[in-house]
Amino acid sequence: MVSIVSVAKAAGVSNKTVSRVINGEPYVTEETRERVEKAIRDLGYIPNMAARLIRSSRSNTFGIITDYVSTTPYSVDIVRGIQDWANANGKTILIANTGGSSEREVEIWKMFQSHRIDGVLYVTMYRRIVDPESGDVSIPTVMINCRPQTRELLPSIEPDDYQGARDLTRYLLERGHRRIGYIRLNPILLGAELRLDAFRRTTSEFGLTENDLSISLGMDGPVGAENNYVFAAATEMLKQDDRPTAIMSGNDEMAIQIYIAAMALGLRIPQDVSIVGFDDFRTVTMALKPELTTAALPYYDLGREGAKWLNDLIAGEKIYPGSRVVSCKLVERSSAAFGPH
Repeated sequence: MVSIVSVAKAAGVSNKTVSRVINGEPYVTEETRERVEKAIRDLGYIPNMAARLIRSSRSNTFGIITDYVSTTPYSVDIVRGIQDWANANGKTILIANTGGSSEREVEIWKMFQSHRIDGVLYVTMYRRIVDPESGDVSIPTVMINCRPQTRELLPSIEPDDYQGARDLTRYLLERGHRRIGYIRLNPILLGAELRLDAFRRTTSEFGLTENDLSISLGMDGPVGAENNYVFAAATEMLKQDDRPTAIMSGNDEMAIQIYIAAMALGLRIPQDVSIVGFDDFRTVTMALKPELTTAALPYYDLGREGAKWLNDLIAGEKIYPGSRVVSCKLVERSSAAFGPH
């Protein structure tokens, strides 16, 4: 096995300098760092992580606890954001999936503690309020795409569903739409209620009343096994004599059925009815014709910012408990036109 001594000799530096390069420490010139890294590559040196852990009491490893995030479209970008930040900052990532089992989650917390994980990023597949099943385990933790119900000391970072829906609503209003429909996402979802609240408040600020709005429930029931009313709701909405000139969909996947309902009634998109979604589920938004205007959930940024925040917490920086939000960018495509004048 190649030793640190062999690397130091090949690079013409001290053992301490090699150690500094491996650990990403300062006070090493770029030329020296490149020489040491070349020697490491040429010799195939592999750092002894166990020995480093004993010396530093830090593993330089973050754990990720997920529920179903790895199988949820685009929410895997949360993990990609974490991984990219970790790669750029010399951290290792361990990922464990609970599959929604609280018993499995407790085992994972204990396993992370036994491996002396520096900190945990607790990630959920959809935005909701949840308390981690950590038991007696105490590890620095940042929650991503969720927030704690009772453990107020845990910081969390979430998408700004309210801002995203507000921007979409303003987008339609500023284009002259004054008869607007809204087909609601499953009320069990935290983001669903925030989006609906933003829609109601923003239309009210523009002077619209309840008589100007058509709001229908699109889905309800357990997540993953919902009752789906989207097509029927959209069809009924678009059959009205004074039908909406624009419809906001609770998310992009629901927008597919709104498109189908509009086309079944002989309506053109966006000439006869404008449609906007939410999430930027690109398999949908780019496949629909015309392509769907939407607000993008910032999954990648949630991961990067969550990892950075956790690192600050581990480093001892004063972190005020509470929730941060990351904005949802409006993505303008061609499914929404100007309303009647």
